[in-house]
Amino acid sequence: MRKFLVLPLLLILSSALFAEKDDAEKRVYHAKRINPHPPIIDGLANDVVWQKVEWSGDFIQREPYEGKPPSQQTAFKIMYDDHNLYVLIRAFDDEPDKIERRVTRRDAFEGDWVEINIDSYFDHRTAFSFTLTAAGVKGDEAISDDGNNWDTNWDPIWYGKASVDDKGWLAEFRIPYSQLRFAQKDIHTWGIQVTRRFFRAQERSVWQFIPQKTGGWVSYFGELQGIKGIQPPRRIEVLPYSVADISRYQKEQGNPFADGQNSRYSGGLDAKIGLSSDLTLDVTVNPDFGQVEADPSEINLSAFETFFEEKRPFFIEGQNIMDFRLMGGDGGFSNDRLFYTRRIGSAPSYSPDLQDNEYLDQPDNSSISTALKLTGKTSNGWSIGILDAITEQENAVIALHGQQRKMAVEPMTNYFIGRVQKDFHDGNTSIGGMLTATNRNIKDDHLNFLNRSAYSGGFDLRHQWDNKTYSLDFRTAFSNIQGDAESITNAQESSARYFQRPDAGYLDFDPTRTSMSGHGGYLSFNKGGKSAVRYSVGGMWRSPGLELNDLGYMRQADRIMQYSWLGYRITEPFSIFRRLNINLNQWAGWNFGGETVFAGGNINGGGELKNYWQIWGGIGWEGMNLSTSSLRGGPAMKFPGQINQWYDLGTDSRKSLQFGFGGFNSWTQGTDTRYHNVRVSVSFRPGNAASIRLSPFLDINKDELQYIQESDMNGEARYLFGKIDQKTIGMTLRLNYSVTPTLSIQYYGQPFVSAGEYAAFKRITAPRADLYEHRYHEFTSTEISYDQQGEVYQIDENSDGQVDYSIEQPNFNFRQFRSNLIVRWEYIPGSTMYLVWSQSRTGFTSDGQFSFQRDLDRLFNVYPNNVFLIKISRWFSI
Repeated sequence: MRKFLVLPLLLILSSALFAEKDDAEKRVYHAKRINPHPPIIDGLANDVVWQKVEWSGDFIQREPYEGKPPSQQTAFKIMYDDHNLYVLIRAFDDEPDKIERRVTRRDAFEGDWVEINIDSYFDHRTAFSFTLTAAGVKGDEAISDDGNNWDTNWDPIWYGKASVDDKGWLAEFRIPYSQLRFAQKDIHTWGIQVTRRFFRAQERSVWQFIPQKTGGWVSYFGELQGIKGIQPPRRIEVLPYSVADISRYQKEQGNPFADGQNSRYSGGLDAKIGLSSDLTLDVTVNPDFGQVEADPSEINLSAFETFFEEKRPFFIEGQNIMDFRLMGGDGGFSNDRLFYTRRIGSAPSYSPDLQDNEYLDQPDNSSISTALKLTGKTSNGWSIGILDAITEQENAVIALHGQQRKMAVEPMTNYFIGRVQKDFHDGNTSIGGMLTATNRNIKDDHLNFLNRSAYSGGFDLRHQWDNKTYSLDFRTAFSNIQGDAESITNAQESSARYFQRPDAGYLDFDPTRTSMSGHGGYLSFNKGGKSAVRYSVGGMWRSPGLELNDLGYMRQADRIMQYSWLGYRITEPFSIFRRLNINLNQWAGWNFGGETVFAGGNINGGGELKNYWQIWGGIGWEGMNLSTSSLRGGPAMKFPGQINQWYDLGTDSRKSLQFGFGGFNSWTQGTDTRYHNVRVSVSFRPGNAASIRLSPFLDINKDELQYIQESDMNGEARYLFGKIDQKTIGMTLRLNYSVTPTLSIQYYGQPFVSAGEYAAFKRITAPRADLYEHRYHEFTSTEISYDQQGEVYQIDENSDGQVDYSIEQPNFNFRQFRSNLIVRWEYIPGSTMYLVWSQSRTGFTSDGQFSFQRDLDRLFNVYPNNVFLIKISRWFSI
């Protein structure tokens, strides 16, 4: 283990004794109160009241030539009244006909734009960002963690217009105080930053100069002073909605649940209530997410669950406060977290076994009846996040000869998440904690495989010093699950731990247990700041009993990992580059038995060229891997090391026609196992209001040892593998057309085909043998035969003429098409109508032969499932 710690120790010992100090002068703007005639927000700024307010300008370039005067100057004015903050930004441009005015949906941030960031808490950690493009498209983000997190899912109600004239262009804002958060006091000082992107030069300039290498953002803002006599408003916003949809699909003869058509009518309510000037309560009753884009198609041949990003609005808005990740570098652990929002409202856990002539009607997801979310930050620095959600019991309906019965497939469940965090020393130090609870009301014995209760929690500490150049991060977690012995046995035997492994003497597998506990965490030391050289060293652990997957996400327990990263960046143009980054990574991991299970490293780098093209690439090495999951509960098995290589190239993003090309390649040493990925992207913008993006990809997976199944021979386990030749091809198509900034049409479509053919069947004989070829035995033609009628491979291991065990034909051809067409109209601010058409086609055969043309033809010959939906919501402010 010692040799893996040399680089981290060298990085720590090489730390600079003193970090560079930030000597940028703090700028101040004095806002002026207006009364009684506020400006009309039309983007023209011809109201007399604007003439009574002073301009502030002298912006400084931040990218690419840091500290230099910008190509075009910018100026702004700010005034206020009892209810709103008013901002006017003048973006000078001596060639106004070249201003890029792209009409897009909200939060696209395309073309020329200006934005103001407001730290109304004045906590030097959080801020609210309001952006307006030259086409009048709005964007908004909630900023947290001193600029490390920008949440584009925050959608406040505010007003903005833009116009172009012979001096350049103007952006006019009206921001209601109800959309900000501030304490009750007589005189306010807020942090502010004004930023401009000058699109055709890919240049950013700022009012308060903050160097790119500075370890922070909000903490370096200038100040907005002079705001007096305003009160935090009462905030009650209500958003009722109604939805209707109709589904059409292939009728199935004799199936009472598949008559070819279903219809549904529903309604619900979202509400946002300001409990105080600091705290906001979000409520959703019977939420509907029919307008949300479908997850991408996949074929998962691993032992682990796929992590999918959240797309439902209620759960993604303000999710930063609930983010408690147990990160420790890479190595497959970067998604581990205490709260994984996709657990709430997921697919039912149980699927009934059907008898002959039985038909099943099962819900796709658990219904969320009610969810509450309390978030905010108090004036004394406490950040608070609480979420509570209830999902109803879900029942499947089973029909047989005209008789129907119900069977529970998911119990009623309560989910609770609580998060607090406290800032000290102007945000340089923060401590916090998190607690989660999952409680299921299990009434049926066949659901006893689920945990009745699951609890997790953790503590986190972050400290920064020397002008935020250095930081120390510590985070720890615990878990406890309780339930029937069946559920705890399932947890012990899950792919996250495999306690039943015969060679894991340090693990205690107990099928009578009714509870299980564990712990985990990570520690890292980091150097950032203004220096061109940056690094991070750290480690993580997951005890064997740690279980987060009831409400969180965890790929594997029973791991200890050490990692280090060294980076070098150049942020100003030189040679052929506008900017350049080079990174060196190293990692190693062990199980709690003290065995090395993985080790590796890589070097990667790239950046933007002076012609505005982007390049990136890297090469990596993986050492011998001792896999505790490949035999799905069998003994650990050695796998040879790998060489990995990847690359990406993108053309000038300013152009109407853009191309991208990239790929990933992996070769396992001393074997024929290899993986190749090639992806291409083509983006075309035929005008300022439309865009087309086409992204085809091809995966080739040739694996000599792909797990198939476990069989039994005379009471002894047989772990059966085969050589797979898998080809996957797909394409993502996105079409966007914005009639106006508030009326848009979007299309998403993805055809997906994957075919896998197996050969060279094997059984594992000595999984830890020194030589790779000694770890398995490949069946000979006298040991294995194919029964074409039964579609099974029959294996006579001892050559006595009797079949000892068999393998069902594992070949597959999976075809799927998913698409969404969405018309979105924000007919008044905060109120939206959706028209949605979703289509899906799924087909499967087992010949394993890949033919792009044939598979594509077969895919579009599959009878489609079509869903047509209309959803209308209306925003009220009380």
